[in-house]
Amino acid sequence: MIVKETKVPIIEWEEKASSYSKSIENYGTFSLRPFSFEKDLERLHQWVNLPYAKYWQLENSSIETVRRTYQEIIDGGSTAVLMGEFNGKTSFLMELYYVPEDRVNEHFSADINDYGFHILVGPSETPVKGFTANIFSFIMEFMFSHKKVERIVVEPDVENEKIHTLNKKAGFKYQKMISFPEKEAYLAFCTRNDFHISEVFQLAL
Repeated sequence: MIVKETKVPIIEWEEKASSYSKSIENYGTFSLRPFSFEKDLERLHQWVNLPYAKYWQLENSSIETVRRTYQEIIDGGSTAVLMGEFNGKTSFLMELYYVPEDRVNEHFSADINDYGFHILVGPSETPVKGFTANIFSFIMEFMFSHKKVERIVVEPDVENEKIHTLNKKAGFKYQKMISFPEKEAYLAFCTRNDFHISEVFQLAL
C-alpha cells in the first residue's frame, strides 16, 4: 500500500516529459516525449541491432521481438519509456523505472523513493562533443526535478567500461557486483546531492 501511494504514476512521468526541455547556449536543446510504437519502433529496432548496443540484449532481433519486448515493458506498469530529442531530432531512448517494483530490488532493500534508468543513445552522423554526458545531465535533472525521487539506482553490465566512467562522473557510487540471468552487473547509487556536486552536473551550470 505504501508503494502505491508513493510511486510516481507512469502517466505522470509521460506528462512531465512532454513539457520538459533544456537549452544549452551555443550547444542545443534537449527534450523528452513518450515512446510511440508508430513513430519509434522502426528506429529503435535499428538502434538495438547496432554492435555498440550489445548491452541492450537485443542483438539480431526482429522488429516483432522489439515490439513484443517493449509492449511487455509498458504493460508491466513500472517503467516509463521515453524518447529524447536533440534540436528536434530523436536521439536517445530512456527507460525510467520504479526500483521497488524492479528485479534489481532482489539484490538490496530499496527505498520507496528509489528510481532507476536505462539509456540508449542513437547513432549520429555528426558527433557532438560531450553529447552523452549532456544527455546524462539532462536525464538526471529531469528525474531529480520530481520531489519524490531521492536516489537514482543503476545496474550496468560489468564489461561496459564507458558507462562506468560516465556514471562515476555523474556522481554514482559503486557498491557491489550483482548477477542477473543475462549479465553480471554493478549496483550503484546517486543521491541528489551526489549529482549536484558531480562533474557531469557542472555541464548544466
